[in-house]
Amino acid sequence: MMKRIKVMHIAQAAGGVDRYLRMLLKYLDKEKFENIVVLSQDFHGDDYVGVVSAFEQIHMTRAISIHDFRTIYKVRKMIKKYCPDIVYAHSSKAGAIARIANIGMKNHCVYNSHGWAFNMKVSPKKQKLYILIERMAALLCDKIICISDAEKKSALSKNICRKNKLQVIFNGVDIKAYESSMHGPIHNTDLGISDDSIIVGMVGRLCEQKAPDVFVKAAKLIKQDIPSAHFVIVGNGPLETMIKEYALQNELDDCLHITGWVENPMSYIELFDIAMLLSRWEGFGLVLPEYMMAGKPIVATNIDAIPNIIRDGENGLLVEPDSEMAAYKAVMRLHTDSKLRERLIDRSRKDVHKRFDVRRVAREHEELWTGLVKETMKLEE
Repeated sequence: MMKRIKVMHIAQAAGGVDRYLRMLLKYLDKEKFENIVVLSQDFHGDDYVGVVSAFEQIHMTRAISIHDFRTIYKVRKMIKKYCPDIVYAHSSKAGAIARIANIGMKNHCVYNSHGWAFNMKVSPKKQKLYILIERMAALLCDKIICISDAEKKSALSKNICRKNKLQVIFNGVDIKAYESSMHGPIHNTDLGISDDSIIVGMVGRLCEQKAPDVFVKAAKLIKQDIPSAHFVIVGNGPLETMIKEYALQNELDDCLHITGWVENPMSYIELFDIAMLLSRWEGFGLVLPEYMMAGKPIVATNIDAIPNIIRDGENGLLVEPDSEMAAYKAVMRLHTDSKLRERLIDRSRKDVHKRFDVRRVAREHEELWTGLVKETMKLEE
């Protein structure tokens, strides 16, 4: 019988990566895999109790810094301490640090960018730098996991690595936990919204990527046709002040509700009548399967990985990015056409169970890691 495979997960950015890790670790087979995490100061050890055998914390910064050399040294010490069979690096910064720290170690290295940094809206100079870093670091790992077909296509178009190094493992959501627990109690009245109001919502950081500015401009148009409409943004971020100022100037301040960061986003999603994700770029868009899981009709942008999840007219509606008019028209279609709305909801519920269950994500990781370790065992025989 093969001994347990030891996997060391290394991550710097919390947020979506934190949620991803916690769901993945929960469903990995504990009899076959031992998991260790080496995480930045942005993570909380209490969240990993019971799902990992060791939790280590190292100070890591998001920006490139001279202090990264010290971080690489500390990560290398951790790799030597635990001697993992697999080093699994998450996101761009930790991905580079972990792969450099792992040079010369007798294990397998796997990397997941969770969305390529070079696909962000950055200057051409920064984009070239990110591409160069990814190409160089790709030489230091065995496999690169892409969270969508669009991410794989993007990697190939930028010549990040050879095709056979890339493996697509779509993200997933914890359907089992959602269906077996209550996600409240949050009620309309908790936000000062009457029960007969129409609620259009989005979950995401108030940052350029998630386009809350387009959301609130669409809200202005929707409000003209649906006076009872209210708009909920679940999240916080650098554009919050700007969004609030726009709402005030356009008499939306009484119907726009920004929750800030919350522990229970699904509780708020359940309040939505229509759910939106108007991203300008998107490596995956994990909130989309969450909308689908909750049975919400979806309006999303036709960009990057989103069409891998949402098929226009089948399980949601797609619109062009940076178009509040297109978003407004899509919301009005869903509001006025109950048959379309129910058809999209029914299809999206089927899709999320078939394609986006996190238990499938765990199984595909297990198969990948087992294959890598068995390959090494054969070479050693």
